[in-house]
Amino acid sequence: MPSVKRSVTHSIARTLFAIVLLSICSSGLALLTLSGSLRDAEAINLAGSLRMQSYRLAWDITSHSAQQSEHINQYQQTLLAPALQSLDRFYVPDAVRQRYHDLLSSWQQLQPSLNSNLPQVNAEHVARIIHSVAQIDHFVLALQHWAELKMRIVALTCLLGFTAIALLVIVTLRHIRLKIVGPLRQLLSASEAVEQTHFTLPPLSTELDNELGVLARAFTRMSGELEKSWTAMSQTVRAKTVSLTQANRRLTLLYACSQRLSRSVEGREAFQLTLALVLRHERLNCIEFSVPDFGVLHAGHSDSQLPWHSIPLYLSHQPQPCGLLRWQAHSSEPRLMQGVASLLIHALELWQAQQQVQTLLLLEERATIARELHDSLAQSLTFLRIQIARLKRTLEPHATQAQTVVAEFEQALTAANRQLRELLTTFRLTIEPASLSRALEQVILPLRPQSDAPIVLQCDIDGQLQAQQQIHVLQIVREALLNAIRHAHAQHITVVTRRDDLGELNITVMDDGVGIASQQEPPDHYGLTIMHERAARLNGTLSITRGETVGTCVALQFMPATESVLPAAAGPIPSSAHSGSEV
Repeated sequence: MPSVKRSVTHSIARTLFAIVLLSICSSGLALLTLSGSLRDAEAINLAGSLRMQSYRLAWDITSHSAQQSEHINQYQQTLLAPALQSLDRFYVPDAVRQRYHDLLSSWQQLQPSLNSNLPQVNAEHVARIIHSVAQIDHFVLALQHWAELKMRIVALTCLLGFTAIALLVIVTLRHIRLKIVGPLRQLLSASEAVEQTHFTLPPLSTELDNELGVLARAFTRMSGELEKSWTAMSQTVRAKTVSLTQANRRLTLLYACSQRLSRSVEGREAFQLTLALVLRHERLNCIEFSVPDFGVLHAGHSDSQLPWHSIPLYLSHQPQPCGLLRWQAHSSEPRLMQGVASLLIHALELWQAQQQVQTLLLLEERATIARELHDSLAQSLTFLRIQIARLKRTLEPHATQAQTVVAEFEQALTAANRQLRELLTTFRLTIEPASLSRALEQVILPLRPQSDAPIVLQCDIDGQLQAQQQIHVLQIVREALLNAIRHAHAQHITVVTRRDDLGELNITVMDDGVGIASQQEPPDHYGLTIMHERAARLNGTLSITRGETVGTCVALQFMPATESVLPAAAGPIPSSAHSGSEV
C-alpha cells in the first residue's frame, strides 16, 4: 500500500485545534468578565437596602427610638460590606466609585452628629438623611449600568469568537472540499451502488495522496470480490428466508403486542393501540375487544359478508368469561389470535391489579391524614375550647364587651371543631378496591339511614375507574346526596350512571324536593365550589339545574382518563362535607 502524504486526520485535527483555541479564548474572556459579576447582585441588594435603612434612621430620629444606635451600626456595616468595598478597584468605572465615595463621605459627616443624639439637630439630620437617599438612588443606578456594561462585553466577546470560528470553518471547508468532500461523495455513491447489489462502480478518486485515495483503490478491488460472493450467498439466503418468514411474522406480532401491553397502566389507549396493531399486521377487516372496564374497543370496519370469529376471555380468578375478542378476516390463524387473546387478558389483569394498588395507597394516605389531623389539630381545638370556658368563668358579669368577644371566640371554635370533625369523616371514607357500581353502593349505604326518602342506584357500569378519578366521583356523588338529604326534603333520590357512545361517563343525582334556590353559596360555604373543582380535575363538566316545578338535578360528565393525563391526586382537595351548601 502506498504511503499517505497528506493525512486527512492531521488536516482535520489542525482545524479542530484552531477552532478549540478560538473557543477557549472567547469563552475564557467571557467567563473572566462574568466572574467579575458574581457579587453584582449582592452589591445592588445591599445598596438598595441602604435606602430603607435611611428611612428607618429618619424615623428613629423623629421618634427618639431606643434602637437608634443599633440601626446606626447596621447602616455602617451595610455601607462597609465587602461586596460594596470591592467596588473600589481600578477596573470599576469612575461613576460607580465616585458614587460610593460620596456615600462614605456623607456618612462620615453624618455619623458623629447622629451619635450625639441632640434634639435640636433632628430636623437637620432628617434632611441630610433624605439627601443621602437620593445619593443611594444614583449609586444603585450606577451599579445597574456597570452590570449591564459587563453583560454587553460578554455578548460582544461571544459574538466576536463565534464570528472568528465561523470564518475559520468557511475557509477550511472551501480548502478541503476538493480533497475530502468530493471523494467522500464518490465513495458514498459507490457504497449505495454496492448496497443495491450494483457492483459496477462510478469513477472513484484513486489518484489522491491521502487516506481517501487508498480507500478508493481498496473499494474498487473489494467490489469485484463482493460480486462473486453475492451471487453464491443470495441463492442460499433465498431458500432460508422462505422458511423463516412465516415464523418471524407471528413472533413479530406477539412481541409488538407484548410491548404495547407492557404499558397497560395507560388503560384504554394501550389496548386500543394493540388492536390497531393486530388489525394492520394481520390485515383484518375488523377486530373488537369487549370488557366491562373499557366497554367495546374496536379497530377497522366490519363487513356484513364476512363471518365473525371469537374467543371468550377468562380472568384467572373467575370461572365465567369476562369479555370477548372477535374479528373478521378473509383468512386468519386461530392459534395466533389465541396468543393475542392471552396477552390481552394478562394485560387486563395487570391493569386491574395496578388500579387496586393505587386505590389502596390513596385510601391509606387519606386515613393517615385523618389520623394526623385528629392527633394534632383536633386536640388543640379541644384545649382552646376548655380555655375559653375557663375564661368565661373568670369574667365579671358587667364586662359585656369582653363577654361578647369570648362568645365570638367560642362560636368560631365550635364551627372549626364541627368542620374538622366532618373533614375527618370525609378523609376516613373507606372504599374497597372494586367496580364503580360497588363503590357507589358503599357510599350510599351509610347515607340511607339519614333520610326517609329512598336512595335508588341505577348503574350499568361494571368497570373500575383509576384511583384518583374514583375518589373525585365518589366525593361529588356523596356531596350531592348530602345536599339532597339535608336541604331538598325530597321523597325520592336517584343516582344514575351510564356510558355514552363516545365512552364518556354520565353520573346524575336527581331528587324531587324543593329545588335549588340559587347557586350562589352563603359565606363560609364552599360545597358547590369544591364540586366544580373536582369536576375540573376530572377534565369534565358539572351542571346543577332546577326542575320546572320541583327537584334538583346534579349531572357530572367526563371522559375516563389514563394515568398520564390525570390531574393532581384527589387528596389535596378539601372536603365539602362541612360546607353545608344548599343544592
